Amino acid sequence: MKAVFFSVKALLLSMLLLAGSAFANEVVNINTADAEALSRVLVNVGPAKAQAIVEYRQQNGPFKSVEELVNVRGIGLATVERNIDRMNVGSAAPAQRAASPQPQRAARPAERRVASSEAGKQ
Repeated sequence: MKAVFFSVKALLLSMLLLAGSAFANEVVNINTADAEALSRVLVNVGPAKAQAIVEYRQQNGPFKSVEELVNVRGIGLATVERNIDRMNVGSAAPAQRAASPQPQRAARPAERRVASSEAGKQ
């Protein structure tokens, strides 16, 4: 009977350890996550710091790297280092570049000569 009890206890303990490691492997995108997800996934980041991350992102645009998180008030280098494997920035930076307007190109010299010669004929 003790052997069965010990086996059930060992099985439950291993299930708890596996469940805990599943949460430890969760990764959050700091450019898209809400405050609740940030505080749930990141270590030493509670609701207030998570909200500060969201507000910083809204005011300054998306993070280009996870190291940039140290610019948020209340988030230090130790917190960033502790969570480096739990966060990413996704693909927000390339999407930002694609949305920027294309600069206007200047007229080439040949186009200017044609335009000026046509104006002279009138």
